[in-house]
Amino acid sequence: MMDTGMMWDIDDAHGGIRVEEVYDTDLEDLWRACTDPARLARWIVQVTGDLRPGGMLEATFTSTWTGRMRIEVCDAPRHLLLTQQPGTEEETVIEAWLQEEGTQSRLIVEERGLGSGVLHFHAAGWQVHLEDLAGSLRDPAGAHPDGWSAEAPAAAWQARWRDLLPVYASSRGV
Repeated sequence: MMDTGMMWDIDDAHGGIRVEEVYDTDLEDLWRACTDPARLARWIVQVTGDLRPGGMLEATFTSTWTGRMRIEVCDAPRHLLLTQQPGTEEETVIEAWLQEEGTQSRLIVEERGLGSGVLHFHAAGWQVHLEDLAGSLRDPAGAHPDGWSAEAPAAAWQARWRDLLPVYASSRGV
């Protein structure tokens, strides 16, 4: 189980979050889990679109967040950079780094540009996503075999997010 993620202020209105976890899999497998649409759908997001740098994606996350994403960097198997809602006031950057650690692999995820008042929501959500990744690596059926949609979150994701939310809110003084 991971430690609580980090949250920080970038300026008066925006901040970022960072979560990380070590997985019992090799770097190539972790990379596929983070970039292959079928593998992504087992734990975090359903994506369609142009899956190459500069390409635009349509995404629906387990949380119900739905929108456009642009792939900025896809440097296999170590670095991924996405812009979420590019060109809008809601634009954020999601960056992931993958590192080998012996027979295991570490995933580090940051999301930057979020509203300062909602960092705790996103930090709790990303922690659940990384926990769900661990589940999807253990079980080919994935973390959410009952699925989700833009209207209804993955039930297990939502329940765990609700459990974590008070921890992150209290660390932000909310």
